[in-house]
Parts: sequence; structure tokens; C-alpha cells
Amino acid sequence: MNANRSGFDRRSFVTSAAAIGAVGLATPLFAQTPDAGRVQYDESADQRRNISSFRAQDWRPYFSSLTNGAILCDLTSRCVHFWSEDESIYRLYPSSIPVSQDLTRKGRTEIIKKVEGPSWAPTPEMKKRNPEWPDFVPPGPDNPLGTHALWFSWQYYRLHGTHDTRKIGRKSSNGCIGLYNEHIKEMYDLTKVGTQVLLI
Repeated sequence: MNANRSGFDRRSFVTSAAAIGAVGLATPLFAQTPDAGRVQYDESADQRRNISSFRAQDWRPYFSSLTNGAILCDLTSRCVHFWSEDESIYRLYPSSIPVSQDLTRKGRTEIIKKVEGPSWAPTPEMKKRNPEWPDFVPPGPDNPLGTHALWFSWQYYRLHGTHDTRKIGRKSSNGCIGLYNEHIKEMYDLTKVGTQVLLI
């Protein structure tokens, strides 16, 4: 009986330890890097995607011409459309969008700068909300801007990659539009300074 009890206890211990280990491995390390914390997710929001916007779209309702190419960031369907100037290239990418209305900006802008391997620094407002965040993050795998970034003419607003793929398809950013790193690299290669941008 003691042997059985001992065996049972040992099995219970091993099973419990394995379960704890599995939970530890499966649990995301929130706040591991800036802009990836639990606070960035709108848990009450409906995360279902609007599939109608993922069908091929005509650029004409949004732009008068395709001079320099055009980018449409659709906040409703959480996707980014791109048309080349000569109409030979059309791309559609899932994206992250700002987590709240007060962080969301809509309207027309353009790309004013392109950076491969961007560094990142929180805006003054981000730092107020998250004082524990670092003042600067150099380029690298944990950089919140991912591998490439396209600067808009609006201060602090970017179209960029992300090291946190959980964010794509969600309301999860502090104002920027995020893409998977492989998609922002493609956009970086397709766009130029002066490419038109519209956020709707």
C-alpha cells in the first residue's frame, strides 16, 4: 500500500510538473518587448474579419490617379491594398490597426521616408501610458517596427512590420498600421517616397 501510494504521489508530481511546464511554455511573455503587451489588445472587440474587403478592389473610388502608386489602409477590414503606378501590380495584406479611436488617424498622407532596419522610440504619450518602456530600441528582431518601416507625413505614424505576429488582424497598435515582416519588405520594395496613402 505504501508502495502504491508512493507510486501514485510520484506520478502526480511528474504529471503536475509537466502540466506546469507546458503552461509556462505556452503562455506568451507579455510586455517582453514594447508595444507587445496585453494592454495593446482590445479584448472586447469583435476580431472577425470583413472578408468583402479581401476581394480585388478598384482604386478609382479612393484615388484620382495612381501617380507614384497608391496605398489604401482599410481600418474596417484591417487590410492594406497597394496599386503600382502602371496598374501592373496589386497587393492585399492583412494588417493591425490602432487599438482605440483616439489613437486612430484617417485621411490622406504620403510616404516621406523609407527605412530598412528601423530603430524605435516611444512617443511622449506612449511613455506616459507605459513609463516602464525603454526610451530607445535599436534595430533587431525585438524591434516593434519590425524589419522595415514607411514613414507617413503625419508625425509618429508609420506603416511597418512587427515582431509580434499576434497583432496582425487585430486592434493592437498605438496608431501605426502593422504588417507581417515579409509583407512590409515587399511593400518597401514596391513603394517610393511620394507614394500616396489613404486611411479610411
